[in-house]
Amino acid sequence: MKTHTLVVLMQDRPGVLNRAVSMFRRRGYNIASLAVGHTETPGISRMTVVVESDQIEQVVKQLYRLIEVLKVSDVTDDPTVEREMALVKLHVPGQQRAEIVALTEVFGAKIVDVASNTMVIEMTGAPAKVENFIDMVRPFGIKEMMRTGRIAMVRGARGHSGADLVESSWQSEGMSTVGSVAQ
Repeated sequence: MKTHTLVVLMQDRPGVLNRAVSMFRRRGYNIASLAVGHTETPGISRMTVVVESDQIEQVVKQLYRLIEVLKVSDVTDDPTVEREMALVKLHVPGQQRAEIVALTEVFGAKIVDVASNTMVIEMTGAPAKVENFIDMVRPFGIKEMMRTGRIAMVRGARGHSGADLVESSWQSEGMSTVGSVAQ
């Protein structure tokens, strides 16, 4: 199965995320990564979902069946900027601290908490770089770890702006942008 990265713009309403995830579950698609957050446009959320499927067209069609979904784009083959964040708590006795500090500097990570025998490190970067960092610190003993999931944005002028969708829907309904904001 091929792994695809989808960017989904949707209305920010209660239950929308649940309906989207339920659609994946009912169809038996495996979600490898899921990240959702607000966009630059009030009322619009952006979901980046990494899904394993050989039938990505079917996944896209099913997402469009959800009323709140405004736009779905498969950005797998597009030039993108992709980022992920991980918080990693390591067991670090005093004699190993210098080595961990050196590794965090090499990877551009940040030490965000230090206790007597542990350190919490924040690593942000391309998914492969985060994975490499985790592989390098694993021998020290990972006590806890949390990864955010991948977020992606297409490079260059082409994008997925919520403002474009809101403006085009207002124009198709015969409203002006100024009048719609005031309502």
